[in-house]
Amino acid sequence: MKIRNIAFALMIGLGAATNLLAAGASKQHIEDFEFSFEGPFGRFDQNQLQRGLQVYTEVCASCHGLEHVAFRTLGDSGGPSLESSQVKAYAKQFDVFDPELDDTRSAIPSDKFPSSGVANAPDLSLMAKARAGFHGPYGLGINQIIKGMGGAEYVASVLSGYTGKEKEEAGAILYQNTAYPGGWIAMPPPLEDGIVEYRDNHSNTVHHMSEDVSAFLMWTAEPKMMARKTMGLVAVLLLSLLAVLLYFTNKKLWAPIKRKETKS
Repeated sequence: MKIRNIAFALMIGLGAATNLLAAGASKQHIEDFEFSFEGPFGRFDQNQLQRGLQVYTEVCASCHGLEHVAFRTLGDSGGPSLESSQVKAYAKQFDVFDPELDDTRSAIPSDKFPSSGVANAPDLSLMAKARAGFHGPYGLGINQIIKGMGGAEYVASVLSGYTGKEKEEAGAILYQNTAYPGGWIAMPPPLEDGIVEYRDNHSNTVHHMSEDVSAFLMWTAEPKMMARKTMGLVAVLLLSLLAVLLYFTNKKLWAPIKRKETKS
């Protein structure tokens, strides 16, 4: 009886813990942004990546780095596709440490973006790939195949999910955010309407800037995504053709044997 009672109590406790976790998870709201690169045939929007690069440069770069991204990749096809002169001019805005000089110098295209300049500020190189939104583990498997893990949606939702409320806890100021786990985040709202003036006069609301910089961060995490999608599509077509050829070859090889069996 005691063992049965203990097991029953454990089941009740596990159920209560599950309900608490579910209640906490339900408070997190990840918005479904319509990114151009979603789906098996999706592609990065070059103009959106350039706008996202501008938001990162003018807002995010003061605290967060991209230490896994080389400046020269900004000119790659499928990415922001900047001209070589633009890449050189852009790289010069940053200072990097050169071990040979034992000092800092202006960056060149072969250098990588500097790392985070603020303690505890995460590097953003792989952020959109590491974070999973509603397409991730809590979603259906087919969603992950068709739409991806949802990391870009998570980043965009966090950037646009501030409610304006704040509180002090353990000597630190926390800001309410509908997309962040737990509902409170230590990072102040980085974006506000009109904080960045787009060169193409595109809408610069918090919603659109969040979407643009999240798309750019998705590209930094998956710069070869388009090439992999193309390769995957070609592989599927070739395998389909091979399957058809094998089917007809199999029918032709077995046809004489089946005729003999029919006659006998």
